[in-house]
Amino acid sequence: MFYGGKLLSSSLPSQAEQVAVEQIGLSGRVLRPQWSAPQSRTPAELSAQCDVAASVLGAMGWDAAMAASHLVLLAGHGSQTTNNPHAAGLDCGACGGQTGEVNARVLAALLNDSQVREGLRSKGRNIGKGIDVDARTQFVAGLHNTTTDEMVLYDLELLPASHLADVAELTRYLARAGESARAERAPALGLALQAETSLEKSDPAQLLRTLKARANHWAEVRPEWALANNAAFIVAPRWRSQHLNLCGRSFLHDYDWQADTELKLLELIMTAPMVVTNWINMQYHASSVDPQRYGSGNKVLHNVVGGRLGVFEGNGGDLRIGLPWQSVHDGDRLVHTPLRLSVFIEAPQANIQAIITKHAVVRQLVENQWLHLFQIDPTQPQISQFTRGGWKMAETLS
Repeated sequence: MFYGGKLLSSSLPSQAEQVAVEQIGLSGRVLRPQWSAPQSRTPAELSAQCDVAASVLGAMGWDAAMAASHLVLLAGHGSQTTNNPHAAGLDCGACGGQTGEVNARVLAALLNDSQVREGLRSKGRNIGKGIDVDARTQFVAGLHNTTTDEMVLYDLELLPASHLADVAELTRYLARAGESARAERAPALGLALQAETSLEKSDPAQLLRTLKARANHWAEVRPEWALANNAAFIVAPRWRSQHLNLCGRSFLHDYDWQADTELKLLELIMTAPMVVTNWINMQYHASSVDPQRYGSGNKVLHNVVGGRLGVFEGNGGDLRIGLPWQSVHDGDRLVHTPLRLSVFIEAPQANIQAIITKHAVVRQLVENQWLHLFQIDPTQPQISQFTRGGWKMAETLS
């Protein structure tokens, strides 16, 4: 009974709307203070930091166009929910079920460090293989709130005054992108605003207030759909898919095989992001096709065990695994279509085959068809599929 007043106050929409993303971390924790590089480092420490910076820039395809940019945004992502034992499932899987805030902020500080940049330019020491970052280029850390589609930018006070106009322009672009994303996602959340049927006629400010209220409401079982209905992972130059409406069902990784002469980036993609996207896909797949065995049941009935060990459905029984039913079903139909991930890689077959042969984990995934692997031929308009009997042509591109 003593919790009655607290529950009532937490249920009021006005109370929920007062909580701003900028004031708290997406997991409910107070935002951490700004991070900056240490003032003194040993040569070995500096060398290690340069190695990290070179690896990251190489993985993101750092080129002359990026090097000439005044502002580079490093965006992590995380979800804003309240009273949600499965909150980690809405955050970043590659960050260990946490938000990408810390990674983005530390990396931005590292790449803005003058000593690290000098190390990257130093070809003789073979640290960064001659990666050049223009002195005018500044890296900014941000966090995409996937519940409200807002973007928070961090540590802006560390930027020089010359970049304030760029930051203001970036903020306007991000606000417009967030508005469009919210309008696109609203129907799937059942948010038909007022009596309007056209998204263009909806009130963007009201939609944002509604999403913030859902994010902060203790009884909301579907604050967002997260990665439900994921179906594909596309590893190719962005121009390959930018004209397509992928309906939010594809993971995208910009990749140019011609710039990856040693296959290090392809090896990294096939042994890390491809494996992680398979984990995500199989989690949703299993929770949909066999929710009694591989799902965690009705979210409304969950009781947290041991603070963070897991959940019971009800007041006893075994710990439940997988996703709640509300994460894959909207009450009327399955929101996630249970199918195995299709991975499309634009690279020569010999390059892809070399990684499959080298890594047993990758070989087990593709040969046992836990995912479907396709090759986009970079020299002619066709797609081939990997099978146990070898590659076979699957489609001719128009």
